[in-house]
Amino acid sequence: MINMSDIMNKEMIEKLLYWYSLNKRDLPWRRTNNPYHIWVSEIMLQQTRVETVIPYFKRFINTLPDVEALANVDEDVLLKLWEGLGYYSRVRNMQKCAKELMEKYNGNFPKTYDELIKLPGVGFYTAGAIASIAFKENVPAIDGNALRILSRVNLDERDMSKDQVKKEYFEKLSKNLIHDSGDFNQSLMDLGSSICTFKDAKCSLCPIQKLCRAYQKNKVDKLPIKYRKQSRKIEEKTIIIYRYKDMVAILKRPDKGLLASLYEYPNVQKKLTEKQMIKYLEDKKISYLKLIQLEESKHLFSHIEWNMIGYEIYLNKKIKGYLWVSIQDLFMHYSIPTAFIKYTNHLKK
Repeated sequence: MINMSDIMNKEMIEKLLYWYSLNKRDLPWRRTNNPYHIWVSEIMLQQTRVETVIPYFKRFINTLPDVEALANVDEDVLLKLWEGLGYYSRVRNMQKCAKELMEKYNGNFPKTYDELIKLPGVGFYTAGAIASIAFKENVPAIDGNALRILSRVNLDERDMSKDQVKKEYFEKLSKNLIHDSGDFNQSLMDLGSSICTFKDAKCSLCPIQKLCRAYQKNKVDKLPIKYRKQSRKIEEKTIIIYRYKDMVAILKRPDKGLLASLYEYPNVQKKLTEKQMIKYLEDKKISYLKLIQLEESKHLFSHIEWNMIGYEIYLNKKIKGYLWVSIQDLFMHYSIPTAFIKYTNHLKK
């Protein structure tokens, strides 16, 4: 049974703030209180490591320096900027939000949590981060790092992904946070990413080790409990890299559904052996010079697993029905999902 009155009490908060003042990381989005920069960084950091995000963040801000630029950018350019970060719905929601900010707020961010959370694509964590860091409002920002720390500190064995659990922690922390909420929220981010990690937590370096119930009971590595998720649907695919001179064939995916509006290589919804691939080309009367079998590849989505094999086909002439682009243009202008990274890397060679 969790005693909600003890969650992140004053002593814990002060220890974390002191630790953060000595150990905070120098990150580009921490050098400003610009809410646009903070927003972009927080969306990028969802399910992506800080080290990976930094170059993406710099390129994004250099290309789209403000809300107006994001609202008006062409979708293909936007998706190319996001290429490699995955979860493309996030950046589409960002553009939708930017357009609303232009229409309702003249390109500015509202300054309160209650207003921020009404924006499209802005959840309670992102609203809390922007409100606390940019506008100094005393609200928590509870992400996966924070929930992992809270589960261990309070020896909480509940499913931390449940909205009710998040709501309880949000309400209690809102009462305990009196000042410096932006620094406190960032202290949880840093503690969770560097010390109170999912695996191999470095408890000897933790500023709140003595106050942590999981540490006292030797259960740090048992929390948070991972509740079983629904099994993924398995899909098999054959990826076909059609080549003609210095060009490659690509297709644009539908504007709704998985990987919407991104570009992909032609593919078949089953794994073909080399013999089957040759027959496939013969049946479609595709004349080719050379066929090379490529490596197998696997990509995991939240609910689907793709098992793939690839073939590179050098053609005598271009096939109709595809967009033919140079290899250079492919890398510069077209967003190919990370799911196809092995075959994209093959082209880079």
